[in-house]
Amino acid sequence: MNYFSEKLPTIKQLQCFVAVAHELNFRRAAEQMRMTQPPLTRQIQCLEDVLGCHLFTRNTHQVHLTEEGMQLQAQAMQLIEQLSQLVKSLKVDSGVVRMGVTRTLDFTLIPTINAHLEKLTDADDVASYQLSSKQLLQILARGNLDIVLTGEKSSSHDDEFDFRWLHREPLMLALPSSHPASIKDSLSLQDVADLPLYWFSRSANPSFYDKCEGFFEKLPFTLKRKSEPDDSLLTLANVARGKGMALMPESMCLSTREGLCYRKLEARTARQLNIDVYLVMRKNEQREKVLSAVEQLLSLSPREQPERV
Repeated sequence: MNYFSEKLPTIKQLQCFVAVAHELNFRRAAEQMRMTQPPLTRQIQCLEDVLGCHLFTRNTHQVHLTEEGMQLQAQAMQLIEQLSQLVKSLKVDSGVVRMGVTRTLDFTLIPTINAHLEKLTDADDVASYQLSSKQLLQILARGNLDIVLTGEKSSSHDDEFDFRWLHREPLMLALPSSHPASIKDSLSLQDVADLPLYWFSRSANPSFYDKCEGFFEKLPFTLKRKSEPDDSLLTLANVARGKGMALMPESMCLSTREGLCYRKLEARTARQLNIDVYLVMRKNEQREKVLSAVEQLLSLSPREQPERV
């Protein structure tokens, strides 16, 4: 067989496929691949064209692997792992700084962090990954990452990690544009108390969950909650249909659709409901490249974390 003339899948197509197969969610897979959803979808479509079969079935709520997709998943992961090991064995400079960032935020829209992140991740000696805060800390603990940017500080890791405060990201309210409160420039939760809040499970980010719940408990009214879908675009679609509201990081409030609007939180609420971003590394870190990257990321941030009121 002439392997040189035969059309074969690209490594990028296989990487995109494995990401979707792992997440079973195109949005989260795109975030993991540090790309937007449309080009990821095109990579999957091109892979299906090359293979001549469908790898996923999907509807508005769920994504599933087909039989062919399940068969390819194990083989694709082996191929990528083999290539990864080959690259590592051939790489002359093994001093790569492995950095992970939380997928909860869009750091490209946070100027104080983005400039340094771009400079670092454009370098040949920095590899970047995008996962949930919980996953990042687990991988850091195993020694497979060197630096992570995470949402909130996890007190359960104080003994092994060094947390450095970087940035406070405001939260905004996503609400139906038909709601009476949407005419205001800034809102309190009392203004939208008739709407249920799409909310996540504590296991996703215990520190952030507990911070918000502490504020909710002090409210003079009961805040109704409902489980948020895994896909934030589906959450926003439900909000636009008037089924509830959502609290979202300011940098992620980009998706627009008819019936949806975003509003700032009034000052007192905003001082309590936000996301503190921390740079985290292991306490015994001594490698010069890692410490240099840490200093570069910290250089534009305030020296002290602002107090809560």
